[in-house]
Amino acid sequence: MNATSAAAARRMLLTAVSAALLLCAVWFVPSAHAQSSPPAETETTDSARLADSGSVDTTPYVCGGVAFLAAGGVLVTTAARRARAR
Repeated sequence: MNATSAAAARRMLLTAVSAALLLCAVWFVPSAHAQSSPPAETETTDSARLADSGSVDTTPYVCGGVAFLAAGGVLVTTAARRARAR
């Protein structure tokens, strides 16, 4: 293994580790549903409420995340194959 391929391997490993750390950090971002019981309402109307705390359909987000993960995997695999072919 020459110095160039070792540097490329370290760079790819560093990129993968930083991406994993970023994903872990985003995973622990608190959600908007931090309270277990609704706050006591004092003379508020339905139009004065800021947000609805009902359930949200997360299917599009999950599908989009899986699609981006698959696209990233394809890009990394293609880049690794091209690097080996040189």
